[in-house]
Amino acid sequence: MLEEISIENLGVIESARVELGPGLTVVTGETGAGKTMLLTGLSLLMGNKADAGAVRPGADQAVVEGSLGVPPGSRAAQVVDDAGGSVDDDGSVVVLRTVAAGGRSRAHVGGRTVPQAVLGELAEELVTVHGQADQLRLRSPARQRAALDTFAGPDHLAVLDAYRAAWTERSAAAAELAEIRGARAERAREAELLRLGLAEVERVDPREGEDDELDGLIGRLTHVEDLRAAAQVAHDALSGREEADAPEGAVALVEHAFRSLEGAGTQDAALRALAGRVHEASFALGDAAAELASYVQDLQADPAALETAHARRAELTGLARAHGGSVAEVLAWASRSGLRLLDLGDDDTRVDELAARVEELDAQVVELAAAVSAGRRDAATALADAVTGELAGLAMGGARLEVAVAPADAPGPSGADVVELLLVPHAGAPARPLGKGASGGELSRVMLAIEVALATRSHTDGPLPTFVFDEVDAGVGGRAAVEVGRRLAELGRVAQVLVVTHLPQVAAFADAHVVVVKRTTSATGAGPDGRGDGAGRGGDDDGEAPVTASGVRRVEGDERVRELARMLSGQEDSSTALQHATELLETSVVGR
Repeated sequence: MLEEISIENLGVIESARVELGPGLTVVTGETGAGKTMLLTGLSLLMGNKADAGAVRPGADQAVVEGSLGVPPGSRAAQVVDDAGGSVDDDGSVVVLRTVAAGGRSRAHVGGRTVPQAVLGELAEELVTVHGQADQLRLRSPARQRAALDTFAGPDHLAVLDAYRAAWTERSAAAAELAEIRGARAERAREAELLRLGLAEVERVDPREGEDDELDGLIGRLTHVEDLRAAAQVAHDALSGREEADAPEGAVALVEHAFRSLEGAGTQDAALRALAGRVHEASFALGDAAAELASYVQDLQADPAALETAHARRAELTGLARAHGGSVAEVLAWASRSGLRLLDLGDDDTRVDELAARVEELDAQVVELAAAVSAGRRDAATALADAVTGELAGLAMGGARLEVAVAPADAPGPSGADVVELLLVPHAGAPARPLGKGASGGELSRVMLAIEVALATRSHTDGPLPTFVFDEVDAGVGGRAAVEVGRRLAELGRVAQVLVVTHLPQVAAFADAHVVVVKRTTSATGAGPDGRGDGAGRGGDDDGEAPVTASGVRRVEGDERVRELARMLSGQEDSSTALQHATELLETSVVGR
């Protein structure tokens, strides 16, 4: 429900604030006073396109602020939450829209800056506008189908919910089945590739670190002569050569040093310690010399072994190139692939289960779709009769609404039907889609008739919806105008209804009456009475352009009677008009 709207510097409205409640609220005022600016402000709050030309001349920006009642747990509350805004403790949320004179527009919901589209999402859940520029939320087939389902009642909606649940489950099961079937071939290909790869690894049978070992062996066999020569030189340096005139080797010299220190060490502890260290070096050099001798003896050229090592290394290199670059990575791949093969088992069991479930759900969908279609056909007749009956009292006695329920090409998430609302605007005219067979004013009355039919049939104790009507009384008068007012009041019993009207017969039925008042002042300023600024300057006497501004106020009692009198005759002080206005108010109360 729209609880309040404030407007600053929008069109002719300099500043206005209107508190709104449940029931029927009418907005009246003289032509050009700015009644439609209220709807323009509301349109901005609903996320519609901003027009910088609507900013009041001389102002930097126009500001529209509204307070919306948001039911806890509702889709509207979710929209606010998703946008990062907050709902007040009293269940209301503040919506703000600014339009700069330069054209830039900003939107705020619940204290957070949001994209303009968020306002549209929020308004879609809370407010329905019927005006010359935006006729009927029921224009789309989906909305028309939803309206018919709502009119059909709770039992039908329960069947529809069951259908949607079956359809959703069937769609999910069919998607999973298709995915498994489509992936099964791919999984089989993957498994075959894994088997081939593992078979190759098993054939080659690499060992951890084998590639490094082969690199070392190939290096030794390739440079055997160089290695033997280096080892022989080192051995001779340690052990000495066999020639008689050859110098002693390092082992003999170190041993000689040890014996020298050993004898003197009995006299000095420091030398004794050094003798021990030299003796250890002697042992180490002797061991090294022995190993070098064995190395030289064992190191033999072996072309066959070198060729075998090269072949094995090439085999490992090819395997490693395919699986990571090293033997360690090959072995890691083989371990992972073995586990993956276990996952790529046979899916036949799951496929059979899903296929059986899809077949079962197909039967449910067909059965429930038939029940939904039957409910819609029954409700279509009732809705058409109800709306046609309403139109008879709205100066559209020859008009008729038809509700067509036709089979869809295929079942969908909302059933197997295409629902279309068709209007016969007058006797003998062909039925045409809603919105194409009537003028703007006529279409507004069709909207009113439909909303009355829907609201009176489907109202629950939930939150009040908000309906805004503009030009709903266009082209009517007299008794038809009274009927328009009566039906708006009837809708106001189960909804919040805001109507911009120029008909006193409609205004008399309102629960609340708001008047937009226009005043013209000089550019230098004037008081509310329009007499200037008290300095003797007024209007065009000094060449100053007049400035028009509008205010908004709620009228009650005698003020309301005078406003109705003005609407009746243009003279709010006419005794005849005042008497007629009083009679209208009394008649509207009796007629409800």
